[in-house]
Amino acid sequence: MALLSPPPSKSKPYPFSPLPQVVHRPARSTFPAQTTKNVNSLSYTSITTKNGAVNKWNCYGLEGKVRFSRRVMLMPIVSTAVTQPVSENEGESNFKRILLSDVVVTRPREVLWGRKWNPVDMASAAVVVSMHLLCLFAPFTFNYAALGIAFGLYVITGLLGITLSFHRNLSHRSFKLPKWLEYFFAYCGAQALQGHPIDWVSTHRYHHQFCDSEKDPHSPYEGFWFSHMSWMFDTNTLTERCGKPNNVGDLEKQGFYQFIRDTYVIHPVALAALLYAMGGFPYIVWGMGVRIVWVYHITWLVNSACHVWGKQAWNTGDLSRNNWWVALLAFGEGWHNNHHAFEYSARHGLKWWQLDMTWYVVRFLQAIGLATDVKLPTDTHKQRLALADS
Repeated sequence: MALLSPPPSKSKPYPFSPLPQVVHRPARSTFPAQTTKNVNSLSYTSITTKNGAVNKWNCYGLEGKVRFSRRVMLMPIVSTAVTQPVSENEGESNFKRILLSDVVVTRPREVLWGRKWNPVDMASAAVVVSMHLLCLFAPFTFNYAALGIAFGLYVITGLLGITLSFHRNLSHRSFKLPKWLEYFFAYCGAQALQGHPIDWVSTHRYHHQFCDSEKDPHSPYEGFWFSHMSWMFDTNTLTERCGKPNNVGDLEKQGFYQFIRDTYVIHPVALAALLYAMGGFPYIVWGMGVRIVWVYHITWLVNSACHVWGKQAWNTGDLSRNNWWVALLAFGEGWHNNHHAFEYSARHGLKWWQLDMTWYVVRFLQAIGLATDVKLPTDTHKQRLALADS
């Protein structure tokens, strides 16, 4: 996402989501059955969960990479591979556990140093840095009108633009809207300065396709800060992993999204000019700098914190967690394990107490006849994915 271009029962109160208990089965393959030092790969094996169900991933090695064909999901088991046998304690000493989490960084990646930056990476970094620098003027330009502008644009660009439009409507097609309304909400998302819709949606679809594998654009297995933001500054690696954005044909064939892609930079500049005309420099600082940085980090926390801290209710086979405080900040996006279990669902807060402001807006649009074909998970699907302890 380059900036430019059986029914579940009550869950146990785990402080953090535990991995399911597993029983390892002997692998039916010719690969050596030994633990080795290389930590650049993930392997998945058959396991037996508490209720006795056997879960499997089919893995096929292709030129050193891994392609996954999912049957029934399970949690990934990190293994080490291919040179000299080492003890379990020695292998663990090479890993770094993320603070207050059971997630271990097994493929640490350094993006900022030791590589060649391309123009897109430099432009993206310049935008992010400049928005953060602009926030330094916030204490000296504060007024309640500017604060109100920032909050209003936070709702318009964050809720209507990113969570409702870019994510639930465009990425997952969780519901349908009249084209004029779909395009309006997508335009709100473009003003969040997180990339144009084609780029944002493509990256997100790749995330779900390769979640927490070596091809995931932003997995915390490569480090918390990598999953939070630094992955955006290495577009060459993203292209090497996932290929060019060829998973958004539904958007690329529409003239509106082509127009936003081709003229993307103009739109936030036009908004900044409008804000300056309305309220001068304080409106620029708060309506652009503070608001954009706020929405940045809230969006990025879904990629990082919601794969590191929280609880799991569903057997999704990845690190996704339900995180209540991210849900409060991100209009319901923090119920991330729910989302990874039922990607198509327009509702992420599946329990009555799981606050989901985006779902409330979708439900309102449905009530007045503007949102149609609203998708929700079935009881059968919930029973199939419910963890034994949920």
